[in-house]
Amino acid sequence: MRVDAIVPDQAPGTAGFTRSPATGAASGFAQVLDAAGNALAKADSAESAFARGTGGLQEMVVERARADITLAVAAAGAQRAAQALNTLLGMQI
Repeated sequence: MRVDAIVPDQAPGTAGFTRSPATGAASGFAQVLDAAGNALAKADSAESAFARGTGGLQEMVVERARADITLAVAAAGAQRAAQALNTLLGMQI
């Protein structure tokens, strides 16, 4: 799985404006999501290898556990980011 930054449409008169790729926290979160996708892919390949009889049960279980942990960390990060955004949007100015 690959995560790309969302680039909004440009308003008329801003033709010279270009958007830089995601940096900082957004880039870090994208890396976490990429790692989760890679872990899930490795777990799927380990399960397929076990089903074909070319892989071991222990390898399959370990890869699935790693994928589950990585996915839980990514979900927790997304939840905290959503809570922070909700708090910011709920502030009165």
